[in-house]
Amino acid sequence: MFGLGFLQSPTFTLPFEVSKMCPAACFGVKPSYEIGNIGSFLPQKCTRSNSIRAEVLIADPKRGERVFPELTIQGIPRDDFHISEIVKKQSQTNGFFRKGSLRKVNFNPMFLEEAYQRCQIICAEYAKTFYLGTRLMTEERQRAIWAIYVWCRRTDELVDGPNADYISSTALDRWEERTEDIFRGRPYDMLDAALADTVSKFPLDIKPFKDMIEGMRMDTWKSRYENFEELCLYCYYVAGTVGLMSVPVMGIAPESAVSSQSIYDAAVYLGIGNQLTNILRDVGEE
Repeated sequence: MFGLGFLQSPTFTLPFEVSKMCPAACFGVKPSYEIGNIGSFLPQKCTRSNSIRAEVLIADPKRGERVFPELTIQGIPRDDFHISEIVKKQSQTNGFFRKGSLRKVNFNPMFLEEAYQRCQIICAEYAKTFYLGTRLMTEERQRAIWAIYVWCRRTDELVDGPNADYISSTALDRWEERTEDIFRGRPYDMLDAALADTVSKFPLDIKPFKDMIEGMRMDTWKSRYENFEELCLYCYYVAGTVGLMSVPVMGIAPESAVSSQSIYDAAVYLGIGNQLTNILRDVGEE
């Protein structure tokens, strides 16, 4: 669905100008697509909405009335993941607009509504249980998680989709450049636009996204892991990174007695644990 042909299409060679982006020219699932019993959760039409202001609550990293043991994996120092750097960047809610490094996106409300709706449809179709969980979140958090999910799915499809045999390191390099453009507010298509809007509202750092792409690169040349440390590093790249992407959207309660670092650690290791479980399940099936 999101294979090499998608990357090579001339339509996406250069970013669209935001003012020229329109639903008819963008890649995505048709809004009228029905999804079984989950279809009742989907909006029936696009409606104009005001700009959403996402309030992210960050716990004081110095607060620590209770002491929690550091999460570690034997033989794998936490510093290998550079999580502390990501925590520091993502704990600054206004970090995106410092020194003009990234610019705030400004899309037509109707266009943006349809972009998020398409992300919602894809999430509901391919991750039904996960999608139902997102329905417990506030509206702005739901939309952000759907946009992140779609980017992760498209990234995974590059090396695990129908065109995976034809994916080269060059294609992944182009996908990484495309992701950098999303963070600069220059999306290539409608689904990219949803993520561009999300990163303008939540303190998301690009490193977890780049790390996931690095995991896809590993898939293209490495199929055996000599020890658990190597396997765990791979699991961080392809799944632990999802935890780092999710925490800024879900937020941390200001009254939390747990430090931000501990919460991010837990999110990373939850992702790693899920990936290890998936690997064990695949071994059983194969």
